[in-house]
Amino acid sequence: MKKIAFLLATIATVPAMANEYWDEFSDFDYGTPGITTPQRDTYVGIRLHKNEQIAFKYDIHEAGNTTIRKDNWGVGAVVGNRLSNHIKVEFETIYTSAQQTKRGTDFEFDVWAKMLNVYLFQEFENAIAPYAGLGIGFATIWGDVGHMSDTVFDLSFSAMIGVNFALNDRVDLNLGVKYQYYGELEHKIHNQEYAITDVDATEFYFGAAYKFGL
Repeated sequence: MKKIAFLLATIATVPAMANEYWDEFSDFDYGTPGITTPQRDTYVGIRLHKNEQIAFKYDIHEAGNTTIRKDNWGVGAVVGNRLSNHIKVEFETIYTSAQQTKRGTDFEFDVWAKMLNVYLFQEFENAIAPYAGLGIGFATIWGDVGHMSDTVFDLSFSAMIGVNFALNDRVDLNLGVKYQYYGELEHKIHNQEYAITDVDATEFYFGAAYKFGL
């Protein structure tokens, strides 16, 4: 319930911010002589994700379920662009994994997600910028459960809030929290679906980005 409440609250915040700043975005000029445009508005960066009990819910049809929860780390990379003074977009790729033995069964999962994120932010004194964002993309999930090995390419989505700190005009630090639904993996025996695993997580992340002028 806490994850759902966080997701709904973030989604509700984004449209309100978008309405406030959309006129500015529509009038934004990217290169007209005499018009000031944001400098160094393209960035690349890395992030570390601290997964707070990333959940792998393994559900055997008509036979109950087992949920694996792991406190682990993930790693990611981003490339993005600041479209206006309040809107930016980025591509993010994330990798995380989990291994555990439970009820006599070995579970091993690897997850690689590729996300397109859109952020609305408010910058103060060119140094601190709180933000809210939404992401959508696809995740590849590899799962080994007992003697079953399966892979899926599934829809993934996320909602995040955080704060960006500009150390100087080139380097930013970023702190945030997000809810990410990675997808659903089907486990098959003799080409018949035997069980499914839902993968989602609440994650804290921090990272650094380098800005340049493209």
